[in-house]
Amino acid sequence: MPPRSPLPQRQGLDAAWLRTPDNDPAVHPRWATMREFLLDRLPAEAPVAEMLGTGEFVDQAGRPWTGAEPYRPNAFVWFHRQLVPEPVVPFPIEVLDADERVVVVDKPHFLATTPRGTHVRETVLVRLRDTLGLPDLAAAHRLDRLTAGVLVLTTHRRYRAAYAGVFQTGRALKSYEAIAPYDPTLAFPRRVTSRIEKRRGNLRAEEVAGEPNAETLIELVEVRGDHARYRLTPATGKTHQLRVHLARLGLPILGDPLYPRVLDVEADDFASPLQLIARRLSFADPIDQAPRDYTSRFALRWPGEAG
Repeated sequence: MPPRSPLPQRQGLDAAWLRTPDNDPAVHPRWATMREFLLDRLPAEAPVAEMLGTGEFVDQAGRPWTGAEPYRPNAFVWFHRQLVPEPVVPFPIEVLDADERVVVVDKPHFLATTPRGTHVRETVLVRLRDTLGLPDLAAAHRLDRLTAGVLVLTTHRRYRAAYAGVFQTGRALKSYEAIAPYDPTLAFPRRVTSRIEKRRGNLRAEEVAGEPNAETLIELVEVRGDHARYRLTPATGKTHQLRVHLARLGLPILGDPLYPRVLDVEADDFASPLQLIARRLSFADPIDQAPRDYTSRFALRWPGEAG
């Protein structure tokens, strides 16, 4: 982890950083100046020269880099990334609970948990840092961008490790609900296990041969015609696990643009949300051991129902 940033947040976003590697000329001569390093490391479209001219790159003490400095190994360079326009997600974030340590929200569909890739400002974290005035707000765990439901964030750095540990060690009890096709030949409840891997650059996670690393309990809750509502209780938290396991049974979740096949959906198309909700979350508070239990208020949409 880097030291604390010398730059303040901008519109709820932390400054980005780079750390220069060793540059032993006897081993791999590469950069003569800091300008050469930045031009090499940042994307071609980044306006490096312009940002150097306006003092937007700073060192750990907050002093601007001019770019003319001789290359300095093991140095931090801090800056704010140039943002590109994003489609506005037209759904509010409901706060279910808030105190001095945590903020618990009902995350809407299509809103990413934290900045990543093309989703930066339109994320739960950035929106709430701004609206709640909590610059140290951080996510204790994550939900997929397309999944709605209960999400926990911490208010200050001193609480991050304790609450994140609840999720990392499996002490949080989580259950989801989904709408998917109904197959009368399949018996429920059933436990699905497999090995799931998601390779960098791939949109979809894959089931591969090997020791299982993903486990989901699937229960049938309600049937309406050709579709059903399922309760999903994951014992593990692999990327896209619930979507992969239902699709494996031939029961892809309604509105899923990735499983069983990739669909071409525009970034600003919010008409068909994934019918998957992180319905309930409970755990013992890691600070005072008080029980915490939250339930999402989002409703699932059955086929044919209006949004």
